[in-house]
Amino acid sequence: MTAPAEQAREVREEDAFDIARVDAFLKQHIEGLQGAPTVRQFPGGASNLTYLLSYPQRDLVLRRPPRGAKAKSAHDMLREARVMTALKASYPYVPAILARCDDDRVIGQDFYVMERLQGTILRRDLPAGLGLDREGVRTLCLGFIDRLIELHHVDASQPGLSEFGRGEGYIARQVAGWSERWRQSATEGSDPCEDIIAWLQSQQPRRDNASCVIHNDFRFDNVVLAADHPLDIVGVLDWELATVGDPLMDLGSSLAYWVQADDDPIFQSFRRQPTHEAGMLTRHQVVAYYGERTGMDVSRWRFYEIFGLFRLMVIIQQIYRRYALGQTTNPQFAGFGDAARYMGSRCRRLMAGLD
Repeated sequence: MTAPAEQAREVREEDAFDIARVDAFLKQHIEGLQGAPTVRQFPGGASNLTYLLSYPQRDLVLRRPPRGAKAKSAHDMLREARVMTALKASYPYVPAILARCDDDRVIGQDFYVMERLQGTILRRDLPAGLGLDREGVRTLCLGFIDRLIELHHVDASQPGLSEFGRGEGYIARQVAGWSERWRQSATEGSDPCEDIIAWLQSQQPRRDNASCVIHNDFRFDNVVLAADHPLDIVGVLDWELATVGDPLMDLGSSLAYWVQADDDPIFQSFRRQPTHEAGMLTRHQVVAYYGERTGMDVSRWRFYEIFGLFRLMVIIQQIYRRYALGQTTNPQFAGFGDAARYMGSRCRRLMAGLD
């Protein structure tokens, strides 16, 4: 499924599970498994956790929620697996689901296991071995956007997919829902952000632009590049937040992570993908390209941009709250409170027309 095996690391103690029980469960549901697996953990894991299970015959990938996660809607592994299964026939970049488990006796939480797609996942910087020049980087960038456009063109009314949407009013539900999540994730010293919430409520479009399948976390580190031809995307990962909703909200969520070469040093420190490279489109150029390819009206982009940043701010604050409450000891989360406050200031600059 994911990055090269050498990027997987020893399982963090707090993220460990009973390997023998998982092995026994998988051998009941996946034919041909023999021997005992070695288990490694992929880096990241700020939301759900991802593991590499290496059997002598094949590699598998297991996904589960973080320990201490309580919000079922935010860490619903079985829903994620259902979305992927329903979407696979129409969108070939989805990894195949091989087993699902809702028996708490196995590891104490729901989980699923899927195929591992061999290839390259881009992290903070382009690997030197890719050998991409400026034009190659541009081609890679356009292909990335095209995969999102292809997803938005999937027929969301087909059986198995339509059940994941709630109909008209997606934008309004998202503004209200993420506003409430912000309030619930507050910790001592966090930014109240009521001015940002009020701005989003007053500026939101009256109607959704369309209703389509959206990923809600479409980033370079969630796509797999072909091992032998890195300009080809062969997989799209992490469907936890996928649903049926407004495509510009999806694009806005994606571009909240799009740090470009001329951004300020603090925002540069947030960069998780190589969107600063020569040849990458700027955020403005991505929006223009998307509008040209889809015919979608992007003239009111500021709302979607600010919503995307606000949504990311909430996600960061939710993770920080878990750290502050001692539900995780992962040291990478210690600075997330400051990161959330920075996102609030960035939203305000956009609201004021300063960026």
